[in-house]
Formats: sequence, C-alpha cells, structure tokens
Amino acid sequence: MNQEIIKKAAEIIAANTVKNKTFNNEICYLSLIDEDGYPTTSVITPAKSDELKTVWLCTMLDSNHARRIANCSRASVSFTSAEYCVNLVGDIEVITDAAVKQEMWYDRLAYHFPCGETDPNYCVLKFTTKRYKLFIDGEDVAGRI
Repeated sequence: MNQEIIKKAAEIIAANTVKNKTFNNEICYLSLIDEDGYPTTSVITPAKSDELKTVWLCTMLDSNHARRIANCSRASVSFTSAEYCVNLVGDIEVITDAAVKQEMWYDRLAYHFPCGETDPNYCVLKFTTKRYKLFIDGEDVAGRI
C-alpha cells in the first residue's frame, strides 16, 4: 500500500508543476530558515519534478530565497489541498547554470525577468528530498529517500 501512496504523491507533485501539461496554476509552499534561525514559509510555483526525489523552482538570485539558502541549505516543500498533504524535507541549492535555467524557463517568468532565461537575476532552486510525510486517501505514509 505504501508504494501506491508514494506513486500518487509523485503524480500530485507532477500535476502541480508548470512543465507538466496538466498544470492548473497550483502553488506549493517552500520553507527555509531565515537569517535569525527561524523557519519561514512562502508560496512558490514549482517548475518541474522528478517523482518525490527532486523539485525545481524558479526565483530571483537577489531574493530572500537565494540569500537564505546560502546560509542554510535545509528546506521543506509542501503540496497541500483538502484531499492530500505531501510534505518533503531535504536540501536545496541555487543553480545558475545556463542549461538548467533554459530547461526550467516558462513563459510566465518573463513578467519577473524581462531579459528572459539569460536574465542575470534569474536562477533555479533545486530541492532534493531526504524524507517525506504523505497523507493521501486517508492514509499516512512516512519514509526516507
């Protein structure tokens, strides 16, 4: 049964990323540790995912996100609705590689980055899951990757 719930969680994450054709403007929550050592949570749109293992998000290089990640790479990403709760805990890094930025680029980012995917302030956050806690179809599943 756990494998079935894990598979459903991966499908939920994929459906809530921009690069998936079924994306319906859903958001996820990104939690980071701020400069004073407190957890902070913000809303962010995920660009792409690889099952539960990896979630890529796009943001500004001069943002609080990037600054906080430089100080502490521990993070949490959550996808939540009335039907499910997918909580991922792991490490996050700031990626400025041109090929990755190009791969993760999507049209709505042009609003924030007028120079497009080569905008020097555009970066990608790569979140890598270490453990998860899922609540789907009335079942709790927790584990490590």
